[in-house]
Amino acid sequence: MSEEEFDNKSVKDTMEIIINAGDARAFVADALDNVGDFDYVSAKDNIKKADEKLVVAHRLQTKKLQEEAEGEDIKYSVLFTHAQDTLMTIMSEYNLAKHLIAVFEKRDQKIN
Repeated sequence: MSEEEFDNKSVKDTMEIIINAGDARAFVADALDNVGDFDYVSAKDNIKKADEKLVVAHRLQTKKLQEEAEGEDIKYSVLFTHAQDTLMTIMSEYNLAKHLIAVFEKRDQKIN
């Protein structure tokens, strides 16, 4: 693979991290909206969809980190740094939303 092809693939993979993380964020927001509507089935469905997107993004990130750990010369990339930051932030939002779904569902079960 030429350096140009490697750079293009690296940018493509990095953009896929950002896109999948962004899709996960939208599913997390939908899940929280579902909680506001007391629709825990849809909330859990949206959280599952978010998780699937995060798994894809995380695997792409891990692949790139493994390449560097295996000795490949990886150029510093502001775009990859942004992708990691985006992924980390959305993973935190996901974890918090997942917990909130459980808390609110338990609270509503006690009230009813």
